[in-house]
Amino acid sequence: MVENQTNGQVPNSPRRKNTNGKIITTAAIVGVVGGLIGGGVSYYAADQMNNASVNNNTAQTSVSSNSSKISEKSAKTSGTMTTAYNDVKGAVVSVINLKRQSSSGTNSLYSSLFGDDSDSSSSKNGKLETYSEGSGVVYMKSNGKGYIVTNNHVISGSDAVQVQLANGKTVKAKVVGKDSTTDLAVLSIDAKYVTQTAEFGDSKHLQAGQTVIAVGSPLGSEYASTVTQGIVSAPARTISTSSGNQQTVIQTDAAINPGNSGGALVNSAGQVIGINSMKLSQSSDGTSVEGMGFAIPSNEVVTIVNELVKKGKITRPQLGIRVIALQGIPEGYRSRLKIKSNLKDGIYIASVNKNGSAANAGMKSGDVITQVNGKKVEDVASLHSILYSHKVGDTVNVTVNRNGRNVNLKVKLEGN
Repeated sequence: MVENQTNGQVPNSPRRKNTNGKIITTAAIVGVVGGLIGGGVSYYAADQMNNASVNNNTAQTSVSSNSSKISEKSAKTSGTMTTAYNDVKGAVVSVINLKRQSSSGTNSLYSSLFGDDSDSSSSKNGKLETYSEGSGVVYMKSNGKGYIVTNNHVISGSDAVQVQLANGKTVKAKVVGKDSTTDLAVLSIDAKYVTQTAEFGDSKHLQAGQTVIAVGSPLGSEYASTVTQGIVSAPARTISTSSGNQQTVIQTDAAINPGNSGGALVNSAGQVIGINSMKLSQSSDGTSVEGMGFAIPSNEVVTIVNELVKKGKITRPQLGIRVIALQGIPEGYRSRLKIKSNLKDGIYIASVNKNGSAANAGMKSGDVITQVNGKKVEDVASLHSILYSHKVGDTVNVTVNRNGRNVNLKVKLEGN
C-alpha cells in the first residue's frame, strides 16, 4: 500500500504482498489459531455439561429446548445495527490494485547495473498481478455505469483496477477521477453488475457517542463484507496529514484495519456518513494506541465525488507562489534570508510565479505571509485551510511582512 504516516496516523491501507509474493497476515493467523483452540475447549466443556444434564435429569431437556427457542428469537431481533448493515452490505466492494510485474528478474538487475532499458518494455508488457487491496462503496447508478467511491491511496500507482462485488464476482473498473489532498477517488463499473447502492447521510448532524458500524474488507477480499461496531468518538476532529494539509475527519472506535480503506462508516439509519481512511496506530512517542480510526465526512465526500465525476479532478484555489513555513527554516538561514528576528510564525515566500495572481497583486519573493482575511497563518497547513475554504476567482486580503513592515495585498485566487 501507499502508506502515509504523521505521528502514527496511517491510512488504512489495502493489504500488501511481501517480496515473496505472500500476503502478510501473521497477526490474523495468530488470532484465528487462538480462536480455534479456545472454541475447541469451550465446545468440549459444553458437550460434557450437556451429557451430564441428559443423564441426570431428563426433564431438563425439555426446559433447555424451550429456552433455546426463546434465545434464538431474541438473537434475531437484538442486533440493532443488523438492518443498517443490510442496507449497505451489497454496496460495499473490495477494490483490487493491479500492477504489471517484470517478466524477468535478471533483466531488472541488468538494467540497474548497466542502464539497459529492455526491462522497461518488459515491465509494460508484464503480467498484471495483485499489488494491494482495499474497499469501496457503490453510491450511484447512472448512464449505464455504477459509481464507486474509494480512497486515492487504495488505487495509487495502479496499472489496472478490479472490483470484487459482494456476491464474489470480480469485474474490471475504470478510474473516473482521484484527489490526493482529500484521499478520495471514484471508479466506474458496468451498471449491470450493480445490485445495491448506498445512501449518503448528513455528517454535520453526527454526535459523539452515536453508534456506527464500519463495513469493508480488512486484510483484503478474503474477509470481504466484514462489519465492526463502535461509536463516534468525535464528529469533527482536525488532524494534520503527511502532505502538510489539515483535514477534518470523523473519529471512531469501530475497528478499522488495513484493507478497510475506502469502506463505509454507517449510522443506525443505514446511511454512509463517512469513508474510512486511516487509523492512529501509535503516538509520536511510540506509545501504541487502539480504537482510533478516522473517516472522511460524507458531506465532504459528496462534494468531491460530484466534481470528480464531472471534471475528473479537483481544482483548488491558490496564490501562485512557492513557500516554506518559518518554523522549518534553521536559525542560521533566517538572517541570510533577511527574516526579522521578531517573526516567529508565518510563511516565507521563496518565489512568485510570473504573471500569477500573487505577482499581479504585488507580492514579492522574501515577503512573509502572516495573515489571510484577518486569520493568522502559522504554517502551510493553516494557509491551505484558509485558501481551500474559498473558490477560484475569489479575492482575499493577504497581509505580508516586508522588511519589518506590514503590507496588505488583495489577491484574486487562481486555480491549480
